[in-house]
Amino acid sequence: MIGRVRELGSQGSPTISRQRFGTTKSGTSVDEYHLSSGRGVSASIITYGGIIRAISVPDRHGNSADIVLGFDSLAQYETRHPYFGTITGRYANRIARGSFELDGTRHTLATNNPPNHLHGGHEGFDRAVWSARTESRADSVALVLSHLSPDGDQGYPGAVAVEVTYTVSALNTLRIDYVATSDKATPINLTSHSYFNLAGHDSGDVLRQKVQIFADQYVPVDATLIPTGALLPVAGTAFDFRQPRMIGARISEVAPGYDHTFVLQELAGLKRAAVAWDPGSGRALEVVTSEPGVQFYTGNFLDGSQAGKGGALYQRYAGFCLETQHFPDSVNQPSFPSTILRPGDVYRQSTLLKFGIHDYDS
Repeated sequence: MIGRVRELGSQGSPTISRQRFGTTKSGTSVDEYHLSSGRGVSASIITYGGIIRAISVPDRHGNSADIVLGFDSLAQYETRHPYFGTITGRYANRIARGSFELDGTRHTLATNNPPNHLHGGHEGFDRAVWSARTESRADSVALVLSHLSPDGDQGYPGAVAVEVTYTVSALNTLRIDYVATSDKATPINLTSHSYFNLAGHDSGDVLRQKVQIFADQYVPVDATLIPTGALLPVAGTAFDFRQPRMIGARISEVAPGYDHTFVLQELAGLKRAAVAWDPGSGRALEVVTSEPGVQFYTGNFLDGSQAGKGGALYQRYAGFCLETQHFPDSVNQPSFPSTILRPGDVYRQSTLLKFGIHDYDS
């Protein structure tokens, strides 16, 4: 479905470099790492929130653009923002009314998205400064981030050790691998929350960009975006992306926009979740994952109130997210795949972002 990025002059080898990005309000140093494939694609990641701050991808003519929404300064990331590029956890997405029962004990979390809990609470993984180390191989470079979330953090039980590895390869891919352990039973559901605009982060809305999602079912939600418990077929609805379709084609039917989990095939190992591309530039993204779902979000709550990179004002629909994860509120939905991590077990998740040129659409 996606052609490879065309060669841009001589072929190079993957490289990784580091520079100081800033200092938090509490005085902690934050670094930015630049990972390059050597063949056209690069990603910049900061240790604050494990944030993907930039991804540069060439178009069909070899012109590169940054395709993720974000900020220029650490101070902007320290404000409350729409989770641009963050690692979200301990629990990505929503938990109903910020409460769940586990092994007979009721746990209460912050309702930071009233009336529900969202993306780990007021001080989730998106606001932690992660420890970092780097790895280099002949065909790839990697940034390994680690974080220890103490017992009781944001109301969650158990001390959780998390490691997230970003790997950029010479094949113009960005792979994200997550590993976590806990000393007590606890829910965990991690994802990366990048907002993509394949025409360039500052190019306006994404409504004419195309998406294909490899899912026959989706997770319907109530008015507060909590699942009803059902899994419904996409056939004949505005949620049917089994064939490529413009994002904006039927978005008015799900106002204010898409913010729903799509149920992926029950396959072991990695499976295709989605393909997206911009007909104008040809830039394309394929998402492959180990997870049972992908949250398709169309930036419904962006309002231009915060100046982004280069002063860009990100209005509604300025970017879309394809967040690979378990289903929302699984801890309160016994029919959903379990998100409970127990002592002695290891949480593992992998997502692969493949960048290229879409050769089949002008």
